[in-house]
Amino acid sequence: MHWTTDQSPPSVGRVVITKTRSPIRSNVGLKAVMAVTGILLVLFLVVHMLGNLKIFTGETSFDHYAHWLRDIGTPLLPHTWYLWIQRAVLTGAVVAHIVAATVLARRARAARPVKYAHRKKIQGSYAARTMRWGGVIILLFVIYHILDLTTGHLNPQGDAGNPYGNVVTDFAPERWYVTLFYTLAIVTVGFHLRHGIFSALRSLGQQTPKGERRNRAIALVVAVGLCAGYLVVPFAVLTGLVS
Repeated sequence: MHWTTDQSPPSVGRVVITKTRSPIRSNVGLKAVMAVTGILLVLFLVVHMLGNLKIFTGETSFDHYAHWLRDIGTPLLPHTWYLWIQRAVLTGAVVAHIVAATVLARRARAARPVKYAHRKKIQGSYAARTMRWGGVIILLFVIYHILDLTTGHLNPQGDAGNPYGNVVTDFAPERWYVTLFYTLAIVTVGFHLRHGIFSALRSLGQQTPKGERRNRAIALVVAVGLCAGYLVVPFAVLTGLVS
């Protein structure tokens, strides 16, 4: 903040306090928040996907991995505390990401208050046009996924001692609708990632035609790779490859 005085006589001069916006609340600051939280969430998705793929190494190996996650940090941390700390950090990252995106979107709309009758339709990717409802689908999926395979409340087996069995039971052929919802959510995440990664790379200044083509290719490869890595597990169970 800075201090200014009005034109009143010195004896009755008033001090006016002008508040300046916090850097983190500026457009640049909010974009930085989105970038940092986005990177954090993508890294989690990659690590989580690699852990899921251990199901192809067999029941014993997968269960050992799942139980090891609960013991990370012991004896310094009590049992399962690492997972709860991780969940708290990820929740905070998701909330910050959503809030930053919402504020930036509102500011962008406020900067264009006048609607032109013959304004040309803005060309945007499918992912960009569906980020809002896509975020709702992802949020609902995360809530369901936690209640299903984390707490076990919505899982038919819900046995904390047998994570492998929980996954196999969850995506069994007769529960095809669960696999369908899982697929919808993961594909939505893929669109979200493709748009987000491309936007992040574009913000780094690679806006030449060649640079944009490269950025689109990178974003597509990462999004498709993550989607495939996540979807291979439920479809392996659905088709009997994992049982």
